Amino acid sequence: MLIRSILSASCALLLGGALMAADTPAGEAPKAKPYPLTTCIISSDKLDAMDGSITKVYEGQDIKFCCKSCIKTFEKDPAKYLKMVADQAAAAKAVPAAPAKADHDHH
Repeated sequence: MLIRSILSASCALLLGGALMAADTPAGEAPKAKPYPLTTCIISSDKLDAMDGSITKVYEGQDIKFCCKSCIKTFEKDPAKYLKMVADQAAAAKAVPAAPAKADHDHH
């Protein structure tokens, strides 16, 4: 009886894993959300300031860094920096566009 329970649980786990894997085509990783900022989340430097940027994916989010030392800093507390990316991206979207100037040249 115990062996039958263990086998049933194992089959359920294997089947569940196969169903979850079916969401993504074989050999293809799910697409990460693009990095919404133009600066490194750690240093605030422009991403092209040090010979290009380095991109890593964390929890489905692309994160771009200006250098390898910033990656090490990020990895000490990724949740903190992922939240900062989300907060900064939301703040950038919330900023209203400047109103267009009225054309008063004809006066």
